[in-house]
Amino acid sequence: MQLPYRIVLSFGAGATLAVPALAADPGTMDVTVAIPRLKVAEYHKPYVAFWVEKAGAKAKTVAVWYDHDMKANEGTKWLRDVRQWWRASGRTMSFPANGITGATRAPGTHKISFTRAQLGVQTPGQYTLVIEAAREVGGRELLRIPFTWPAKAGAGGRAAGASELGAVSVSFR
Repeated sequence: MQLPYRIVLSFGAGATLAVPALAADPGTMDVTVAIPRLKVAEYHKPYVAFWVEKAGAKAKTVAVWYDHDMKANEGTKWLRDVRQWWRASGRTMSFPANGITGATRAPGTHKISFTRAQLGVQTPGQYTLVIEAAREVGGRELLRIPFTWPAKAGAGGRAAGASELGAVSVSFR
């Protein structure tokens, strides 16, 4: 196993000592989200919100996919349909939110990554990544994936939706 960095110490008279650095905790969470193709008469791409919860702490929104390009910021009026997220943290935000706002996604598999800073995980403990989807003339669905911080590289979790979301997986690197 080769460690990513080496610390080289020099002790006069040309003597050196190479010490392997300890691998740091993973700094990135990769989330893979499947949005299923639904056979309905009137299909609209879902609004999807991602946020992190920790018992006793305020929820932290990490991404929101919605129609942010509509004129007069009209797409925001349906954000409240993503009800659990709206109550947890959405209603206190201004939109578009820099670094959080993204466009709705078509059916298929999508990958999104979050840094430790974006996740807001500062202290060790138990956290939950929550993903909620709501679709106009459609349903709503909420999935929860618990994780421990600091995470180990390769650790993760899975959840499977039944209607508005498909398989969702989380991994750390």
